[in-house]
Amino acid sequence: MAKRPRTRTVMALALGAAAVWAARDIPRQLGAKARGDRLARVEASPQFAGGKFRNTVPATMVAAASMPRVAAATLTGRDARHPHQPVPLVAPVPGADASGLHVTWYGHSSALVEIEGRRVLLDPVWSDRCSPSRLTGPRRLHDVPVPLRELPPLDAVVISHDHYDHLDMPTIQNLVDLQAAPFLVPLGVGAHLEKWGVPATRIIELDWNETAKVNGVEFVATPARHFSGRGFSRDETLWASWVINGPTRKVFYSGDTGYFPGFAEIGEQYGPFDATLVQVGAYGDAWPDIHMLPEDGVAMHVDVRGGLMIPVHWATFNLALHDWSEPADRTWREAKARDVRLAVPRPGERVDVDNPPAVDGWWQQIA
Repeated sequence: MAKRPRTRTVMALALGAAAVWAARDIPRQLGAKARGDRLARVEASPQFAGGKFRNTVPATMVAAASMPRVAAATLTGRDARHPHQPVPLVAPVPGADASGLHVTWYGHSSALVEIEGRRVLLDPVWSDRCSPSRLTGPRRLHDVPVPLRELPPLDAVVISHDHYDHLDMPTIQNLVDLQAAPFLVPLGVGAHLEKWGVPATRIIELDWNETAKVNGVEFVATPARHFSGRGFSRDETLWASWVINGPTRKVFYSGDTGYFPGFAEIGEQYGPFDATLVQVGAYGDAWPDIHMLPEDGVAMHVDVRGGLMIPVHWATFNLALHDWSEPADRTWREAKARDVRLAVPRPGERVDVDNPPAVDGWWQQIA
């Protein structure tokens, strides 16, 4: 009985420490709003009207009428939304030659594109949760295959939009110290980065169809059909897909998006592409306009005139109601039906785009 007051004291101190952390860190996680010259560029964008960025094809978020059904569905089928065995990881080979064209998928949408001697990191998220809080929110279903400090020297870091599963504050802050590469982001996102300590000289903000050349690689921010926001306000920063052009090789990254006719226009203007990284997971009937179904992802790959398709945005975080393995199963089936070249790497596995591994259904063994 004598130990109870001490236990209560320890608990109170722990709760107090958590409250102090939350009061300091969560507001920083929310980022910052564009001001000054950055705001002027935002307001001058053809995509910006009425204080918000707009899609070329309007997109509906989760319909209010669907919310009760979605909430009820989260209470069922939980077991199927997680792998039943550990996700197999592949340790990257240190010192690998960056020549040619290689893609290493680290999980979710984080990937390394090695294109003709240059290295581009996409949407890096190394935190345990994709959330403004370390204590709650979607948690990783597998470890990161490689520590940030063991990444090779990068030439650029590309961000598709400011959602927590694509723009991770601790990862960005660590990359500022560990790497010298610039950050390429859609309009408005630079305000978040500056608040987190990224020097303005290392931030390149682009509107749709604007181009920047970095270390011999051309980057084009291209349209996507999505939304943005880290707090209660939405669409004050832009979202994008990305074209990555080396001297002779090309890669397309979809970012998060619903399917729309703009992909055919991207293919006509910027394609064909040697490889695509395509969002295929976290879809649902209640939000059909902002995340592609796997079949949509294959159609998008065809629209942009892609060569090898690599599915991303699945396997790492439980963000929707579908089974854990369903995105890969449906993508594989649709790719075979449409005669699309496909690679489904394990997290950490380096894919040679010119000689990709055969799809072996590895995820089916652990689902």
